[in-house]
Amino acid sequence: MRVARISLALLLLLVLATFGATIARASVPRDPDKYFFDTTLGDFSDELASAKAQGKKGILLFFEQEECPFCHRMKTTVFNQPKVQDYFRKNFLVFSVDIESTVDITDFKGQPTTPKQLFAKVARNRGATPVMAFYGLDGKLLLRYTGATSGVDEFMWLGQYVADGVYQQNTSFTAYKRKLRAKERDQ
Repeated sequence: MRVARISLALLLLLVLATFGATIARASVPRDPDKYFFDTTLGDFSDELASAKAQGKKGILLFFEQEECPFCHRMKTTVFNQPKVQDYFRKNFLVFSVDIESTVDITDFKGQPTTPKQLFAKVARNRGATPVMAFYGLDGKLLLRYTGATSGVDEFMWLGQYVADGVYQQNTSFTAYKRKLRAKERDQ
């Protein structure tokens, strides 16, 4: 009887240790360049076709520049989180666009441009980064978000706002966030 209890206790400890290791592994930050951003040759019209073929909901462009502390914060506190990476990889193709790059790119309409020119159209000639621009599978801008999010939750909500089509319901992202925060408080 005592041997059976010890065996059961050891089995329970083994299960808990395995479960704990799985949870710990799930929250270990991962390199956003490898696990969040997709690679591109800079032809966003081709990327649209790829997004459609992969069943994505759209494309996210992350406009950044090297000396931007808010861009760096997004990469080191939000984009490196496995749940963010997994969700966005499932729903979007995600590309980093360095607005200071001199490499020629192709926009969603197949027209040649530069990262700076594309950024100017999206950011309405404001130089603040980061800017996160979500595009639909037709290449049209669905949502522009300027600045860093407050953290992982807000960024996840931003992705859900677009992926779930809430942006089409005349509900601002701010109102959507308020509703989610109130729901969290009530639980």
